[in-house]
Amino acid sequence: MSDLQYVTKDTLEHMRAELQRMKAVDRPAASRAIAEAREKGDLKENAEYDAAKEAQGLLEAKIASMEGSMANIRVIDESSIDTSKVSILTKVKLTNLGTKKQVVYQVVSEKEADLKAGKISITSPIGKGILGKIVGETAEVQAPAGVLKFRIEEITA
Repeated sequence: MSDLQYVTKDTLEHMRAELQRMKAVDRPAASRAIAEAREKGDLKENAEYDAAKEAQGLLEAKIASMEGSMANIRVIDESSIDTSKVSILTKVKLTNLGTKKQVVYQVVSEKEADLKAGKISITSPIGKGILGKIVGETAEVQAPAGVLKFRIEEITA
């Protein structure tokens, strides 16, 4: 991954804690599982050993991936968010002009996106469509169901 990812300080701390857990807890556990399986005899026909080695490989790949992602992270200071236009970490009240329903989303990085919590990714169709818009503007979003139109009602931090 060479793209910069913008995250909050909380998300970075969560990622660091997860990486630390994988290195300090999961990695030694994987090594113990391999050692236990090795003690059970012939490695050529030892499915438990093969499974333990595969699990260790997946864990190491996940650790490497997370370390790579963390190298490209930039932390956003939540106190310096510009609310004059839609940008990352702003909360946006939208009106769907087709259904007249209002929704509030916070625009976040891909790592933080959680639709149930009202957090949409900056790279999602809606996120891309509303990015840079100001209050009163209409955003046209290309969705699988067709073009959706949203009016920006309010932008807050």
